[in-house]
Amino acid sequence: MPGGPVASGPGIGANAPKNKFAGILMTSFAAFGGILYGYDTGVISGIKVMCDWLETFGKHDPSRFAGACANTSGADYGISSSTESLVVSILSAGTFFGALLGAPIADYIGRKWGIVLACLVFSAGVAMQTGSTAIALFVVGRVFAGLGVGIISTLIPMYQSECAPKWIRGAVISAYQWAITIGLLLAAIVNNTTQHCPNHSAWRIPIAMQFIWAAVLSLGMMFFPESPRWLIKHGRDADAAKALSRLTSLNAHNPEVETELADIRANLKAEEQIGEHSYANCFRSGPNKITLCTWTGIILQAWQQLTGINFIFYYGTTFFQNSGISDAFLINVATNVINVGMTLSGMWGVERFGRRRLLLIGAIGMTICEFLVAIVGVTVSVDNTAGQKVLIAFVCIYIAFFASTWGPIAWVVVGEIYPLAVRAKAMSLATASTWLWNFGISYATPYMVNSGPGNADLSVKVFFVWGSTCACCILFTYFFIPEMKGLSLEQVDILYQNTTPRRSVQYRKQLVAEDVHALDLQGEKHGAVYEHSDDKV
Repeated sequence: MPGGPVASGPGIGANAPKNKFAGILMTSFAAFGGILYGYDTGVISGIKVMCDWLETFGKHDPSRFAGACANTSGADYGISSSTESLVVSILSAGTFFGALLGAPIADYIGRKWGIVLACLVFSAGVAMQTGSTAIALFVVGRVFAGLGVGIISTLIPMYQSECAPKWIRGAVISAYQWAITIGLLLAAIVNNTTQHCPNHSAWRIPIAMQFIWAAVLSLGMMFFPESPRWLIKHGRDADAAKALSRLTSLNAHNPEVETELADIRANLKAEEQIGEHSYANCFRSGPNKITLCTWTGIILQAWQQLTGINFIFYYGTTFFQNSGISDAFLINVATNVINVGMTLSGMWGVERFGRRRLLLIGAIGMTICEFLVAIVGVTVSVDNTAGQKVLIAFVCIYIAFFASTWGPIAWVVVGEIYPLAVRAKAMSLATASTWLWNFGISYATPYMVNSGPGNADLSVKVFFVWGSTCACCILFTYFFIPEMKGLSLEQVDILYQNTTPRRSVQYRKQLVAEDVHALDLQGEKHGAVYEHSDDKV
């Protein structure tokens, strides 16, 4: 065949020894970065209602404030809605810019060392927060921590998607979301443990714990290989062979390794022939449908945030307190346990049932639960114990649907849909979308749910809003999310070029059955697949 050897056999993802889990463990370890993301997201929910933190950063006269707490001397302290919004949302502002920085860092420094650099930036922010006694330094520390988290949230799914075997790639990337849920759970447990400390240790211990997570991730990544696809892109073919050898437990000169590298080179060469790739190219139409891929990732991550999940994990403690629940901290721990446990089912289901089907099921389930929570909340008094238990039950079911579908699978899809030439830039845009909407939601929520002048006082009625956005998730998934289960990243590019998301389920089966590779585009062996794909389906 002109252009090189034909790829044959099921490919690296299937033929690499499944009993040797070195590569899986390496790419799964990278998911540890999700703990930084989840813990930092969850820890602020409890810290901002701790008495010592309010006394340190708040003001006296609770009648003017959204939150209040009485200290040991009987004095009352609280913070305004504007301060609460700033403290919670400023992290997301930092992560937005960190996500955008993730693209040049990933392209020039590499996926591996970019993660290490992000840990250093994150640690600087943690140090500022731990040592602060004024709101200004605390906020600046949140910004720096956000920069680190933003870079990590771009680079880790990218590293995992490029290094994990295709037969388990979805579960490996889902492990990132699982680590996020573990971080949220750890934050809830630590907050619950230290909340009654009478001094600064009540909130400084939970914040300082983040040094440990950053150290574990950065030290571990130093011993792992760089992404073979990044090495190929930079002309380091020998290093790419060594890296892929470590990831697959095969010899660097094994035919399977050589075939995989040839496939990556062929796909990259075809992309580079289109022209130089900048951010502008992410939005230019062409045969590889980069524009569709780019907007799919951006909007998917926006809808993930608009499901309302961050309302629970940013403001869950405050919400449960206002709903008349006596031990809101304990309920927050319980919801995080559900989040962790159900994410495991998503990791299992993503390779069994596929991306598209689970996203549809999750969106439908969340829509029903959100509307039921809103209806129960507006019809049952906060003094009605049975009613509040029903409200909590539906919140937990909603979290279960999110954790098993939209939580992990949104990251899987974003890690899979982009061509190599623009992957870093397109993923940074999608991740930046996550944090832009995260910032907007976290900043606006106190004004939406709190009572008092200048606030909408929606309280539990805000779930009508989240229910409506979840209904939009159903439509978006149906029209824009293709099925990519079991495909290599290069086969995903072929799928996008030759079919639509609604027809992708059958076309994916065709790609797997005929074992189509990027090298096949240079010959005639599978010509009918590309010229008449929709008719054949």
